[in-house]
Amino acid sequence: MITVVKPGLLTSVMDLGRPGWQRHGVVCGGAADRFAARVANTIVGNDEGAAVLEFAQLGPELVFAHDTLVAWCGGDFDARVGGEYLPRDKAVRIRTGEPLWFGPARAGLRGWLAVAGGIDVPLALGSRSTYRRAGIGGFHGRRLQAGDQIPLGTASAWALARMQATARVSPWSLRPETFVPAPSPGKVRAVRGPEWDWFTGEAQELFAATGWRVSKDADRMGARLEGPTLAHSDKREMISEAVPEGAVQVPAGGQPIVLLASRQTVGGYPRIACVASVDFGRLAQLAPGATVQFEWVSVETAHALTLARERNLRRAHLGLARLGG
Repeated sequence: MITVVKPGLLTSVMDLGRPGWQRHGVVCGGAADRFAARVANTIVGNDEGAAVLEFAQLGPELVFAHDTLVAWCGGDFDARVGGEYLPRDKAVRIRTGEPLWFGPARAGLRGWLAVAGGIDVPLALGSRSTYRRAGIGGFHGRRLQAGDQIPLGTASAWALARMQATARVSPWSLRPETFVPAPSPGKVRAVRGPEWDWFTGEAQELFAATGWRVSKDADRMGARLEGPTLAHSDKREMISEAVPEGAVQVPAGGQPIVLLASRQTVGGYPRIACVASVDFGRLAQLAPGATVQFEWVSVETAHALTLARERNLRRAHLGLARLGG
């Protein structure tokens, strides 16, 4: 059991989302960086799809009813446990009654905290993810509040063995961003969108040449970008259709919107590009005021990067299994 002393900002229960319901008007949702959540779960011996706590800008203060193992991944937060520094991307043993505290983000925007056994809230449409607009999933369908008592599942034998280790902090770490080669600093990789040819030649050139500023109109649904106007080449209108995470839509005003994990189920704006899935984690860390630039890759390259990352995660699983004997 976890007791929430202070909830921080936008702290909620998330897993890998609820795919398969989009055709019924239910968003997929889930962690804003599902790969980071998977890695955090791997570090504490959970199934990759176990529920975690996601927080943004300011993390929570928590107290645990029993000794446990935790790991967090994400942006650069000042994190402490029992007054000691809590390192990112490592397995850390927490003692009964010991406070775990996250301060404000010093860089980036979001973090994900995995606890051995996972967050054990009821499933809603096959997922434990919070969908606040519908009031379902997570902990009573809402963000966490002070005084909440969050149930935990049963820790794995692997996690229990790590909790008996002499060291409080694991000597090894798994960093989500190291599983695949990174793009150039400040950039995210993207492929051309289905409606690429709906835009003028100037707009096509500006899209990748511009350092776009993330506006204050950014949340888990998407991030509106500020920069030069991207003009449509004609007045065509598209029929609304399903939209994927990472799609870059351009409304009539010409300012692009990058869609994130809690995007709407359908959209009718032309898509000039779609961010490669290996860089969704970079999108999740873009705070208002941050600058991002797009770097073109081929569809084949985007697929190859995803496959390479999955292979490396499987290798990490094998390595940790050997560590458990």
